[in-house]
Amino acid sequence: MPFRPPPASRGILLDRRRFLAGAGAAFVATLSPRSAAAFGRADALFGASCRRADGSYGCAIFSERGDIVSTVSLPDRGHDVAFDPVSRRAVVFARRPRTFAIVFDPASGETLQTLTAIDGRHFFGHGFFSPDGALLYATENDFDAARGVIGVYDVAAGYRRIGEFDSHGMDTHEALLMPDGETIVVANGGIETHPDYGRQMLNISTMEPSIAFIDRRSGDLVDKQFLPKSLHKLSLHHIAIDAARRVWFGGQYQGPSSDAPPLVGFAEAGKPLAFTDMPPTDLAGLGNYIGSVATSRDGARVAVSSPVGNTMLVLEATTGNILGRHIIQDGCGLAPDGTGFLATSGTGDVIRLEEDDSPTRADLEWDNHILALDAAG
Repeated sequence: MPFRPPPASRGILLDRRRFLAGAGAAFVATLSPRSAAAFGRADALFGASCRRADGSYGCAIFSERGDIVSTVSLPDRGHDVAFDPVSRRAVVFARRPRTFAIVFDPASGETLQTLTAIDGRHFFGHGFFSPDGALLYATENDFDAARGVIGVYDVAAGYRRIGEFDSHGMDTHEALLMPDGETIVVANGGIETHPDYGRQMLNISTMEPSIAFIDRRSGDLVDKQFLPKSLHKLSLHHIAIDAARRVWFGGQYQGPSSDAPPLVGFAEAGKPLAFTDMPPTDLAGLGNYIGSVATSRDGARVAVSSPVGNTMLVLEATTGNILGRHIIQDGCGLAPDGTGFLATSGTGDVIRLEEDDSPTRADLEWDNHILALDAAG
């Protein structure tokens, strides 16, 4: 029988004030003076994996100004973060091909539980909660069968793994819940990897990237769209959803560096994948690699980053026209912030892209992604 989760209810949004109301005044008393001050100044909270100055790994909760509220230690490099606004708990996933995920309290940074992928699986670094917070979904690799899966975890049962869905593809990376609360959209990168070979790509000549829409209750495939054969080496890893419920994607090209394939486009269930035309100079500046994709809070704009090209672009969602260009050394992390976007870099910068703010610099090296906790519901 297909796995059927319980019915969903609408999630809630979280800003600093709601976070405080949920955590209680006792939370503030536990903070160091520096952390309490950072929390008090914050308009919003964000989570991102990082590397500390001593070389150890962690995940930090921080403000739009880069002030650190809390950190949790990780045994190795993390990737992305999921947040449940119902329980106010977060999960940071390991970068592939690692097998850990850490459940933690973003208020205090306390580790609450360590999850380990089951035998024959490893995490792909991304996941999300159901709207009612009852279930955690994680993208995983069934590496011996060379297929992607979405693992399903029961939160109330201590994050017990209770099933999995076929992702209907390989190299299942980022997955999001569509606004209907019922459909999962997945970026299947199409690259075969196996932990016995580290991060080596084993099937470049036969890659088959896709965007799949999956019923989150039954695991049934709703729709699946492939790239043209001429672009089969364009791995699709990262996605975001705009106001029109289109799923924007960014590609990472595994072909010759002299090629200039389109890198950014969008998917809609029942329609072929569409690409956005970019001026050649802007396309070249992306270095054939998109590291993160985000949409603004109103869904009217899309931001993409290339840490390879040290470039971030902001596009108008309805037209694909480029509205802003930003040069950021090793810049990758993106999240909605106010009316614009927050960006982070591997050099420790935190930047409000469209507010002409001077970057603030943390004593951290930020990893690839940022989660806006107040938009995670």
